[in-house]
Amino acid sequence: MSDVKLRRADLAAAELPVYPGIDLPRITLVDSDAAAASASAVLLACDAIGFDTESKPTFRKGEVATGPHLVQLASDDHAWLFPVARGVDRSSLKSILESPTVLKVGFGLGNDRSALRERLGIEIANVLDLGEVLRGPGHRGTVGAKVAVAHFFGQKLQKSKKTGTSNWASPRLNERQILYAANDAHVALQLYRAWRAKQPVE
Repeated sequence: MSDVKLRRADLAAAELPVYPGIDLPRITLVDSDAAAASASAVLLACDAIGFDTESKPTFRKGEVATGPHLVQLASDDHAWLFPVARGVDRSSLKSILESPTVLKVGFGLGNDRSALRERLGIEIANVLDLGEVLRGPGHRGTVGAKVAVAHFFGQKLQKSKKTGTSNWASPRLNERQILYAANDAHVALQLYRAWRAKQPVE
């Protein structure tokens, strides 16, 4: 990361205030065609949106991955969760993700691109992987959201491993899953805004 001085070890030891994240009233579970169309109208009008996906993990040898099971998209003040198996018309989701004018930002998006193509026939366009661009020259691997939140906001991003590896294919997501998924997309957009604000004026 070009201007991040915190190492992962430093982050683990840092006593930072908790990053508040987005709350439930500002999260919509897209469970109808009308909700999908409404989300599309807002998101297609944005210059950039936060993006992520969640998949049910595979634990057994030879088990075939069937994700993504959830697609998360966020504007600056709201997040939408699109369950893939809900039977909701996917044309709205496809139009957002394939839009060349709306920048999709997130972390670790390499697998998301191929999974969306293979599972949903979506060719995501105009994507920025913050994990790649924030690491800077001379850094191996990618920068994660936790390190970025500590650097840009001086806060600690809490992510539950138990929730992260839960059943994202469940027809009824619980409150912890909804908050976890929405914040993955929303925090990416907030970090993108913070990063852009520090870039030299062209």
